[in-house]
Amino acid sequence: MGEKGQWEVIERLRGGLVVSCQAPEGSPLARPEVLAAMAAAAVEGGAVGIRADSPTHIAAIRRVVSVPIIGIYKQGERSPDRVYITPTFEAAQAIAEAGADIIALDATPRARPAGLTAGELIQRIHEELGLPVMADVSTCQEGVEAASAGADLVATTLAGYTPYSRQLEDWDRELLRELKAAIEAPVVVEGRVHSPQDACEALAMGAYAVVVGTAITRPDWLTAQYVAAMREVA
Repeated sequence: MGEKGQWEVIERLRGGLVVSCQAPEGSPLARPEVLAAMAAAAVEGGAVGIRADSPTHIAAIRRVVSVPIIGIYKQGERSPDRVYITPTFEAAQAIAEAGADIIALDATPRARPAGLTAGELIQRIHEELGLPVMADVSTCQEGVEAASAGADLVATTLAGYTPYSRQLEDWDRELLRELKAAIEAPVVVEGRVHSPQDACEALAMGAYAVVVGTAITRPDWLTAQYVAAMREVA
């Protein structure tokens, strides 16, 4: 994909909702056909894009939607001191071949296989895969470094998921403000967006797009919220 094509796919996300269609291993939802149906339903509801994990799930979703897919490939166990989201070029290549239009990756400075830096990985994806990159960050400094390395989008995905970032129960409004003031790359809000009001607030504050997963696509989480609240009055 040439530079013009890269920006066309990014432009399609502007001001819209991206739905993250993922499920943890072992979940009844973690089947390609289920996640593909979930993605199709999200698009029917107005989602402008889908975020999905792994070549198998991305390929299944690609067959049923035409909106941009932000692809990731989670590898290994989640750890506070190592990269978990698309840690290698091989991971990026696999999801590109499965049909991802944008490659999302962990752009924190934590350890990654083969010693490749986030900046080097962004460059290889641009040069060898010809796809735009969304850098998932947890702090403003990480966002600045990712944008300087050529990231086409910077997302707040990892705020609160690194031990040195702000630990909040809600989405990180201050990080959005900081990133908007520090970089020219579009800033995407992702993580702990729990309601339509949260999403609207993020857009009003300057987010380029908003990614929502759990609050839309995790009936187990939603059910638990109801059950916990009802136990308070039972």
